[in-house]
Amino acid sequence: MTRSRTHALAFTALLVMSAVWGSTFFLIKDLATRLGVLDLLAVRFAIASVALALLAAPRLRIDAGVLRRGVLLGLLYGVAQILQTAGLSMTAASVSGFVTGLYVVLTPLIGALLFRSRVDRATWVGAVLATVGLGVLSLGSSGGGFGLGGGEALTLASAAVYALHILALSRWTDPARALGLSLVQLVVIAVVCTLAALWPDAQGRTGLTLPSTSADWWSLLYLAVVAGALTMVLQTWAQAHVEPSRAAVVMAMEPVWAAGFAVAFGGERVSVRMVLGGFAIIAAMYVVELAPRRPPPPEAVPATAWDVAEDRRA
Repeated sequence: MTRSRTHALAFTALLVMSAVWGSTFFLIKDLATRLGVLDLLAVRFAIASVALALLAAPRLRIDAGVLRRGVLLGLLYGVAQILQTAGLSMTAASVSGFVTGLYVVLTPLIGALLFRSRVDRATWVGAVLATVGLGVLSLGSSGGGFGLGGGEALTLASAAVYALHILALSRWTDPARALGLSLVQLVVIAVVCTLAALWPDAQGRTGLTLPSTSADWWSLLYLAVVAGALTMVLQTWAQAHVEPSRAAVVMAMEPVWAAGFAVAFGGERVSVRMVLGGFAIIAAMYVVELAPRRPPPPEAVPATAWDVAEDRRA
């Protein structure tokens, strides 16, 4: 398979992943009225882990390196989920959605600071355009002003951890080990979310709340198998072929898809805000894809301490 065709498939995989994520908004919003958010995450990722283990068992390759990297990646993703959930409880959903989406600009920024990654001008332009689009889509529906309180601070921290996950995944994944790396991540995310869900709440209550109807179980199965296991495999494989900053811009399509599903199935009307915000994000993706894909010189991306340790174990 040629490099251009592989990149096109990876780009499509990220686009499909963002569409699936976008389709989950109304399901999660509905389920969260009957289940705790952390309970929902714990059960969702536990089912996702079991589903991927059963479906991909013959092709799984989990060696010591995959296990170490998968554990760290899973911890990053799980912590980001918990920070985002805690922040959401203290701020408006529209503000939370915008601040979480700031991983689009944090990804190239953190990559440049920590890994000295060279980010081209088109990617920066795309990141800024995507952020503007996120602001129009999210903050445009909020009646209040935007300030940096405790909830926003936690959500911003989650965005930074999501950016770290995107960067680390791009450095550590490869197509041959995508399934194994995906499974380890899902298991660790499930463990992290379960521990958080079992932690006593303000009233001292513990334990997991499970769905009580078959309809809720079907919704949860979709969130677990399609929007959990499948999207994790798509992201892990795609990021072996797409630079992390560009991947983050494509992933910013999630709220555009969410708005589309809300119009198609949720009875919402198309608004100027949706059109302008969606256009900005699509334009960002277009700018990023038009930019030439030149791999950086080896000296521009120095090995991290983790990478050096991995090489020594090999």
